[in-house]
Amino acid sequence: MKEILSGVHTWQRFSEPHGYHFNGYLIRHADGNLCIDPVAPSEEDLSEIARFGVARILLTNRNHSRAANQVRATTGAKTSIHPQDAPHARSQGAELDSSLASGERIGPLSVIAAPGKSPGEVAFYWSERKTLFVGDAVIGNPPGRCALLREQVMDDPARLRQSVRELLALDFDTLLVGDGAPILQGAKERLRELVETFPD
Repeated sequence: MKEILSGVHTWQRFSEPHGYHFNGYLIRHADGNLCIDPVAPSEEDLSEIARFGVARILLTNRNHSRAANQVRATTGAKTSIHPQDAPHARSQGAELDSSLASGERIGPLSVIAAPGKSPGEVAFYWSERKTLFVGDAVIGNPPGRCALLREQVMDDPARLRQSVRELLALDFDTLLVGDGAPILQGAKERLRELVETFPD
């Protein structure tokens, strides 16, 4: 696990089928540490997560429960997801404790609706740090660029493109993605470049 930004730690798992890394994040914050979309940690990473402690696990979408149960069992954290994505996550074995609502504030983060890939997809926006966390709404592939997943895995491609357009209304410079390579500087411009490729 490494500190990618001050107080923000990440660990990765390489996905052979996709050809890029999946990322989990841990935010250390006075109001309680937050874990976003935790991927399977190594023993060393899990030990570090346990040492820091986690108050809540936040899932961006139905497919990112990943290692949430493991982190939950280790730290006693509560797991939250948008109610529209909860049934599928539960069907995959995710143990869920509470719901996320668009506009809700959790510690330093605001919950931002980003539906399209799934109906309950959300992003997390840290306005003070100009940092945006996304799950499957946008991926960082190839490194340094933004892209979308294949349309075959999206519930509503047009709605997702609209959600991504709406993210440009936020003031951010850093994009921490669940899939692919995070973009630590100039991320809004990279996202704008992606949006400019969308059909009207």
